[in-house]
Amino acid sequence: FQATNLGLALKQIDAMLDWSLDDEPVADDEEDEFRSEESRLNVRTKVWLSYTSNIISSGCREQIRYIAEHHMAQVFITTAGGIEEDFIKCLSDFHLGDFALDGKTLRRRGLNRTGNLIVPNDNYCKFEEWFEPIIDKMHDEQEQDGVIWTPSKMIHRFGKEINDPRSVYYWCYKNNIPVFCPAITDGSIGDMIYFHSYKRPGFIVDIAADIRKVNDESVKARHTGVIVIGGGVVKHHAMNANLMRNGADHVVYINTAQEFDGCDSGARPDEAVSWGKIRIDAKPVKVYTEATLVLPLIIGKCFAPRVASGEWEKTRGDGTKIVYNKSYTPSEHDKERRKLMAVN
Repeated sequence: FQATNLGLALKQIDAMLDWSLDDEPVADDEEDEFRSEESRLNVRTKVWLSYTSNIISSGCREQIRYIAEHHMAQVFITTAGGIEEDFIKCLSDFHLGDFALDGKTLRRRGLNRTGNLIVPNDNYCKFEEWFEPIIDKMHDEQEQDGVIWTPSKMIHRFGKEINDPRSVYYWCYKNNIPVFCPAITDGSIGDMIYFHSYKRPGFIVDIAADIRKVNDESVKARHTGVIVIGGGVVKHHAMNANLMRNGADHVVYINTAQEFDGCDSGARPDEAVSWGKIRIDAKPVKVYTEATLVLPLIIGKCFAPRVASGEWEKTRGDGTKIVYNKSYTPSEHDKERRKLMAVN
């Protein structure tokens, strides 16, 4: 049953982490730069990691941070809650509660329930105190220096400002990993921008620049692997970007959503194949499970051993030799076209 799917998912993640251009034959029209074994070993999979906010709410935040710290994914996509709750956890604690706690009682005590977790209102007060001077400085830079803020630029700046190694986005800042959040206003960050707009109108967040940036991350990549934890906007944003390159090469979905209502969250990988979001020769896997049960197992099987053995640092070093962006040659493009159209 789902243990089989999990096993297949682990194989897919291993495949995306292990792949290099050296696994493929050298095309007749390959550039001289990419003909040697060493140069081809340096062309690696660009790994995309998408996750919903509840993953950051939960203890799995530390697993996401681990991936960011060791630069084991090159593109992150999440929701507003997936951003702000990481910073809130640097400022104050979340508490274990129960799914059955009474909402009216919690409301009167200033406590918010997220599943079986409790988040006090005071946590958001601390977040507001931290956030306000940062957005003021960002607004100054917009007006004085012409800085155009996008969601990914904002998150990069927040990661710098938090300056806390417990934070996912501190490590994304340190490792220059782009974090995309197309729904950045759908949460406390949006509340803060709303309040700021009355105190000081005119702050602009440009989402158009980020859609170009996220799609370019896909188009320019030689090989992509996508891990989607959850559904909704984080799932579609990653997969739609990969449509721009005729589909991802490796894909793992982890969620509990079903497809009977036609929602994107529940759509099986084969639906994405029909749209061109996953390549027709890929071997995508969906694991039907609650993600906090399996994400620690995935980290323990696929990610942590590579770091513990020194393999990751040995093959990646300081990252300066690793290539994620490389075009197909004309003959490789023709081969892909023939594969897609089933032309022999």
